[in-house]
Amino acid sequence: MARESVKARERKRAKLVAQYAKKRAELKAAGDYQALDKLPRNASPVRLHNRCKLTGRPRGYMRKFGISRVTFREMAAAGKIPGVTKASW
Repeated sequence: MARESVKARERKRAKLVAQYAKKRAELKAAGDYQALDKLPRNASPVRLHNRCKLTGRPRGYMRKFGISRVTFREMAAAGKIPGVTKASW
């Protein structure tokens, strides 16, 4: 499980990206790259990294569910994800 500080940092970045999204789009459309340089670095969407919403795990992230493969497997086995069943043939 990721440290709380790492998860908090990602949440803070996501908030900054949302806050500056409109301004970034306007500056990009105008071609004002000097003004773009003055924006905070964490306001860039490239700096975001997908993490599991429950554990904060950065690898094995499943976009459709927003959780990691490990958490997904545990929850699916426990029947906590609707519509997901274990395959058998």
